[in-house]
Amino acid sequence: MLALAVLVLAGCSDRLGEFRRALAAQDSATAALGQWCETRRIARPATIRAERITDALAPSAEVRGLLQAGAQDAIGYRHVRLSCGGTVLSVAHNWYLPARLTPAMNRALDTSDTPFGRVVAPLGFTRRRLEEVRGAVTGCPRGTILAHRGLLVGPDGAPFSLVIECYTRANLARR
Repeated sequence: MLALAVLVLAGCSDRLGEFRRALAAQDSATAALGQWCETRRIARPATIRAERITDALAPSAEVRGLLQAGAQDAIGYRHVRLSCGGTVLSVAHNWYLPARLTPAMNRALDTSDTPFGRVVAPLGFTRRRLEEVRGAVTGCPRGTILAHRGLLVGPDGAPFSLVIECYTRANLARR
């Protein structure tokens, strides 16, 4: 019985390592989740959708500092569940500077189920990884297996978004 438990845990650990590598290979979590969904056959087609969670979390002084935002700079907030098919793969908190996005991007973020990463992809951003934690961080739901904090930065080096991504156990399910 113990040997079976060790094999099951080893399988989950291997899948977690594979999942972590898939996330690390992309600056966009949306793109990484889309590829993961396709590779793992979570849903066909492997389309990532953002379901808005209607709450508001005011930006802290730390958020403002990381975004290099002045006291008068407006900061947007988007809290979503990212899913592929009917499977929730992550829950994300996203604080962003609307002034550093185009009007069309801001409109899409306010009115659509398009994930943030897909909306801002034309900016050619890179991700600065700030933290990775096995399990949950503050703001993550129960059952989170992996959490990331990161800054999305434009080609000019200016950050425009801070994300906290909480990845669900569904990412490790056998397919």
